[in-house]
Amino acid sequence: MKARDIMVTPVITVEENATVRHLADILVTKRISAVPVVDSAGKLVGIVSEGDLMRRVETGTERGYSWWLRMFLGDKPIAADYVKSHSVRVGDVMTQHVVTADPETTLTEIADLFEEKGIKRVPIVSKGGDLVGIVSRANIIQAIASAQPALEISPSDTTIRQKLLDELNKQPWAHTFRLSIIVRNGVVDLWGAVGSDQERKALLVLTEAIPGVVMVNDHLIRDPIIAH
Repeated sequence: MKARDIMVTPVITVEENATVRHLADILVTKRISAVPVVDSAGKLVGIVSEGDLMRRVETGTERGYSWWLRMFLGDKPIAADYVKSHSVRVGDVMTQHVVTADPETTLTEIADLFEEKGIKRVPIVSKGGDLVGIVSRANIIQAIASAQPALEISPSDTTIRQKLLDELNKQPWAHTFRLSIIVRNGVVDLWGAVGSDQERKALLVLTEAIPGVVMVNDHLIRDPIIAH
């Protein structure tokens, strides 16, 4: 799947000259946690989330600085923090450097961005620079919940066993020469030895994911001699 398959569109946006109060009203009424910020031409210039509004003068939560911290940090970051907590303009509180993706970006790449950048959402921008959608962590979870089995007709036991063996042979941690696999009516019996609990768990996870498998019986034993 790709970003275009799960992205939310059209996107609720706010202009950089809008007020912070207007932004807060959008977050509350639309029940969303972040809004992309656009300029007068509709181009993406930033993003603002609930986290950007946690330290605000309206709620008395602006950050305080002790004398020694002021000496350590200097005036520049403290002044920047003052702007973010006191300005009434969205453009002053938004995050300017936005991580984006295009509609053809795979969900694997989107998930990588979430983990590597420590972010929760990615605006989707077309090659022409237009904001066309947004993908959040929740959208990926929803895609998992909506996933349907690829097969409507159960494969034969022989097909299940061969598919299982093929997948195991691709894995560097799987040692099929130590395993005996029996499949009957979609029920897989795993016999043999594993070197670790992690290997056992990986075998069970892989087996359960094979199309047509209805149950897995674990007869595996732990053999510390073959641990690696």
